[in-house]
Amino acid sequence: MSTETTTLVSLTEAMKRVGHKLQALEAQFRELDITKDNLTQKFKNHSKTLASQAQQDELWMAVLALKFTSMELNILYSYVIEVLTCLHTRVLEKLPDLVRGLPTFTSVLRRKAKNQRIRVAWESVLEESGLQEGDIAALSVFFIVHSSSAEHYAATARRMYVRDATFLITSMVKHCALREGLLRAVQVIDKGKAARTPEAGPSSLKELLPSVRNEPV
Repeated sequence: MSTETTTLVSLTEAMKRVGHKLQALEAQFRELDITKDNLTQKFKNHSKTLASQAQQDELWMAVLALKFTSMELNILYSYVIEVLTCLHTRVLEKLPDLVRGLPTFTSVLRRKAKNQRIRVAWESVLEESGLQEGDIAALSVFFIVHSSSAEHYAATARRMYVRDATFLITSMVKHCALREGLLRAVQVIDKGKAARTPEAGPSSLKELLPSVRNEPV
């Protein structure tokens, strides 16, 4: 074999080795890209979780920091509890065959994530009432914090003590989501955006959030 032929063979083998190394590097880069994408997605999800937790913490702090008198607190609590009871009642009206399986307001919230019929009924009731999920979160936190001490006032008593609940809320509640939730609760009850205010909802106030003690309406 001539020197020229030997050199050509050696060059060919060297090129093959370089090609194999390039293929290996390309595979490693693809794996790195996949790893980078996975880490980026995990970081985004973690950031969303932290942001959501921060919003929840801010909402709880806002509810705990409210400076209402006992009478004012009772009036707002009454609107909140009537809205939650109304929503529960209206979901059951749309799902009469599931009444036994949805004995409480929280049972609706808990099961709607996994049951499409419940979720569709829930979303329909919210839309008809002019409410959003953020409103429900704010009202639920308000209920949990104040249910052990607040009392329910009927509509006649509310009008006797406070002529304009909207002004009370806008002047005293600084947290945006909490303020909007309370304002919408007043609108649903006072302005009839919900189909009707239940006379006696299927869930007692004690059952709306089972882990919280409450006074009967």
